[in-house]
Amino acid sequence: MIDERFVDVLASGCDAGIRYEEKLEQDMIAVPIGPRRQRFAAAAAPDYLDRSGRPKHPRDLLQHHCLRGRGSSGALLPWEFEREGEIVMIDPPGPLIVNLGAGVELTVQAALAGTGVVFLFEDWLRPHLDSGALEPVLPDWWQDFSGPFLSYHGHRHVPAPLRAFVDFIKTKGAQPISDRGFCASSI
Repeated sequence: MIDERFVDVLASGCDAGIRYEEKLEQDMIAVPIGPRRQRFAAAAAPDYLDRSGRPKHPRDLLQHHCLRGRGSSGALLPWEFEREGEIVMIDPPGPLIVNLGAGVELTVQAALAGTGVVFLFEDWLRPHLDSGALEPVLPDWWQDFSGPFLSYHGHRHVPAPLRAFVDFIKTKGAQPISDRGFCASSI
């Protein structure tokens, strides 16, 4: 089951869920999966930046076309940046607002087409950054955070398939993500 809403894993009938550290419940066992450090990255097509200018500070994005994401609650998610202890949260304007999850690819395609600035997981943008199709925007301000965890209840019987999956995750934990053959992420 894939659900972008924040749900009670056990009440929804699931044995485990994927969560980030700040969303972990205290009575759950958490096993790290995926990259241990992640960042949100801002990027835009070079031709968009040639036309609109290159931001020097996160607040400069308030004068740009920003491609926004709406969380499962329906709220527009603010963009958060950090550098040398200064945290800046902005609510930029934008010509495109998508529901995160299903709309992420549309947001990336709009950025590639020169529509505006996108703000997503760096790993999602990395192929386009590496190819030069997208240019980093304010990379010194990209905020990093701990990666996702597989979480499951520690006070009840762990079903054999879940136990096998947890054991598999633990054996793969020391390998680079590219060697794992999977990647899990959640918004």
